Amino acid sequence: MLLQINHLSKNYGGVRALDNISLSLDAGMVLGLVGDNGAGKSTLLKCITGSQKPDEGEILFDGRHISPGDPYASRNAGIEMIYQDLNLCSRQSVASNIFLGREPTHRLFNASLPLVDINAMHKGAAELLGRLQAPIATDKIVGSLSGGQQQAVAIARAMSFQPKLLIMDEPTAALGVKEVSRVLHLIRSLKGQGIAIILVSHRLGDIFEVADRVALMRHGRIHEELPIGETSLVKLTQKILHEEV
Repeated sequence: MLLQINHLSKNYGGVRALDNISLSLDAGMVLGLVGDNGAGKSTLLKCITGSQKPDEGEILFDGRHISPGDPYASRNAGIEMIYQDLNLCSRQSVASNIFLGREPTHRLFNASLPLVDINAMHKGAAELLGRLQAPIATDKIVGSLSGGQQQAVAIARAMSFQPKLLIMDEPTAALGVKEVSRVLHLIRSLKGQGIAIILVSHRLGDIFEVADRVALMRHGRIHEELPIGETSLVKLTQKILHEEV
């Protein structure tokens, strides 16, 4: 078991944002996480990535406890998250975005200060994009790329940290049909490389395209979790809308 969440709870004042959440995920598996706004999805992801500290419960990753509320511990363990806004620098190149703040360096002629190794940076970026089968020129300015290409750059940046678990928050929001198809292809590629994925999306069709399991959150709880083959788009939609199935 790669990720094991046991009895996680989180309060914000008098609001119970998470209520006794237990969840697990194996390597190379895709979990679709769905639910209404305010169901607790964001709080759960923040606890997993360490940006929020749960009040109760524990998170085990690859057999080890993750220090609660410590984003560095989560990243060092192999957990990465791609946020909906991607956090890319639109005026910088693809390579610069992928290695932003971690640029490879070298020294020339016994220089006292290291210099950015431009060739190594572009080579590393090209290798990461190649793993994703995303043919994007590394010298392209990110702001000139399509939404799907920018998503690929964000994934490549996350991949540079060699994650074991990748959390994706609404990766296909506001994308066209062809761009959505490309992003789903990227997710399948990551899955094929043994990377576990938590996919948060309001586009339920995308969940059914790539997920192995789906977890429905409601009022801070896991209302239901089951293999994707044991439900349907219609049934899941009805459950989200609190309708009888």
